Amino acid sequence: MFNSMGETMMKNTYFLNPNQAMHRIGMSVSAVMLIAGCASSPAPTEQMAVSRAAVNNALSTGGNQFAPVQTKSALDKMAAAEQAMADKNYELALRLAEQAEVDAKLAAEIVRSTKAQKAADALQEDIRVLREEIERQSR
Repeated sequence: MFNSMGETMMKNTYFLNPNQAMHRIGMSVSAVMLIAGCASSPAPTEQMAVSRAAVNNALSTGGNQFAPVQTKSALDKMAAAEQAMADKNYELALRLAEQAEVDAKLAAEIVRSTKAQKAADALQEDIRVLREEIERQSR
């Protein structure tokens, strides 16, 4: 009798009837959905602020004049990030804001590089003029 009772207990322990199985599956799915809902991305407000600052810096240093493609890309991505924030699509907003920041920083570096090259060219021209003046005076 112990064997048959043990076998019955064993069957009940390891094998569930279809209703019990569905109930457990439903509970598991509900738990996973609850955990996933709690793990959703928070609003990337800090990244948005950093990206806005980078875009504003690129604009104020002359991005439209010296790096128009990169500046426009940064502005477009920032606008798309703002829209994603409004739509509460925080993962997309974060990605776009990060891309806007990178584009804006690239634009700012291009501006700095272009201005430095222009300054170097002006110095070279000044040096050339001074050399010509020295040669003329030494004759």
